[in-house]
Amino acid sequence: MKIDSHQHFWRYDAARDAWITDSMTVLKRDFLPEHLATELTANGIDVSIAVQADQSENETTFLLCLAESNKRIAGVVGWVDLLSPRLAERLEYFSQFSKLRGFRHVAQSESDDRFLAREQLVKGVAQLRAFGFTYDILVYPKQLPAAIDLVTQFPEQPFVVDHLAKPEIKPAKIWPWTAQMREIAQNKNVFCKISGLVTEADWKHWKADDFKPYLDVVFSAFGADRLMFGSDWPVCLVAATYSQVKQLIDNYVKGFSQSDKDKIFGGNAAHFYGVKTAQHGFAA
Repeated sequence: MKIDSHQHFWRYDAARDAWITDSMTVLKRDFLPEHLATELTANGIDVSIAVQADQSENETTFLLCLAESNKRIAGVVGWVDLLSPRLAERLEYFSQFSKLRGFRHVAQSESDDRFLAREQLVKGVAQLRAFGFTYDILVYPKQLPAAIDLVTQFPEQPFVVDHLAKPEIKPAKIWPWTAQMREIAQNKNVFCKISGLVTEADWKHWKADDFKPYLDVVFSAFGADRLMFGSDWPVCLVAATYSQVKQLIDNYVKGFSQSDKDKIFGGNAAHFYGVKTAQHGFAA
């Protein structure tokens, strides 16, 4: 089964979605499962993991409602307030939804680069494993030291770094990101999504070679057993089509074994998120 480990849905709301700037006009509309289905079919992808884009429980509920009625949504990464004193109660509530696989916070937007290492946040993450929830790490390179501090405290908690931690591809800056990614990869409970590359490059003039140094680093650091393809659709549309995004990774792994390709394009995501598959090939 082929899985897109990272994509988003929304009904566009200008006030709520203020992060979508005028330079991202292509994103100022609704993006729903029926829109993604065409892309999945065209690119040989069976199912996807829908990831939160808004910081609210309403977002989690919205994605779960879509997942309930759409077999091509294999799992949901939602949002919950990890700093809340009522967190355990909320996790208990959300544990009833079988397609809710984990949570994410848009830590990249926090002004405190040490947000992920805050005592209250750490206490929140500590409660996830009891309910079998994963945690997606969304950071910029400057926030990787805090992410490293977080993951090393929880060797049994499944973590995944979104978008390679958004390296500075456009200016071709690779240090200290390289050393930090190698360090976080030393924790065997940490996976990495091969996603979000084109949005960190020159949107209008990127070329495949721009991404090779960064892919070389994560493939060396994480290996084929802990990397998973993600389109970051529809955000990727500011710089590339879904097909172009997938083709970049297809080309990079061209010489890999079929076994490794299967892991990168589905197996690792299924393992990490605990996606249950039905006989017909789609998520149950």
